[in-house]
Amino acid sequence: MPRSDWKRVSKAVFFIPNINEQVKIGKVLFLVDNFITLQQQQLDLYTKLKKGLLQKLFPKDGEKVPEIRFADFHDDWEYRKLKDIAEFINGKAFKQSELLSNGRYPVLRVGNFNTNTKWYFSNLELPKKNYVDDGDLLYTWATAFGPHIWHGPKVIFHYHIWKIVTSDSFNKNFALQVLEYDKKQLTNDLNGSTMVHITKKNMEEKIINIPSLKEQKKVSKILSLVDNQINLQHSKLRSIETLKKYLLQKLFI
Repeated sequence: MPRSDWKRVSKAVFFIPNINEQVKIGKVLFLVDNFITLQQQQLDLYTKLKKGLLQKLFPKDGEKVPEIRFADFHDDWEYRKLKDIAEFINGKAFKQSELLSNGRYPVLRVGNFNTNTKWYFSNLELPKKNYVDDGDLLYTWATAFGPHIWHGPKVIFHYHIWKIVTSDSFNKNFALQVLEYDKKQLTNDLNGSTMVHITKKNMEEKIINIPSLKEQKKVSKILSLVDNQINLQHSKLRSIETLKKYLLQKLFI
């Protein structure tokens, strides 16, 4: 466990204002900290709501209907292999020399979904299936797992990402939700030593439970509304945390 050397810390010189100014600064930062705490609680509530809805709106293992169902839907859900209702398209395995600092097409990598804002580009002209357009369904399968709907410009997607093209009987937004719900089971059988990943074959052979197309749209619509709230709460939390960082930089020497 790393720890501070008190003898060294106690000798450090700090700039502090008079006690009245200390109190003023402390009050402002205390209020911001409270906002951060409240916003985190809001985010936690929506996250728990989403988890609860996923458990209630999808059938449990071995069952054919969910615990909670919309009116007018009575038929059993059907078991289908993913490969029969969706096509998984591999991304391009780029050579380092093919990744440019500037170019015609951005190259979407797994890190770009998370904290990595560094983008590479490519001038390669590839088959249409190797490009991702706004609204396409993707799945990151190495180091970070899970489905995503891409919102952005036309890009080329990297090898560690699949583009998923769903059939007419498998709604894209419902596919996003069922893949998210089943992510834990989908990644139970992981492969690889230096880089953990799940194979395309395992994904295609995965059996999932789906209702009629009309019910798929109903389920995905309610879950998408909660997702929008979760994203909104995330955005608000980041904004308040950025404000706290700014204040710390400006209120201290």
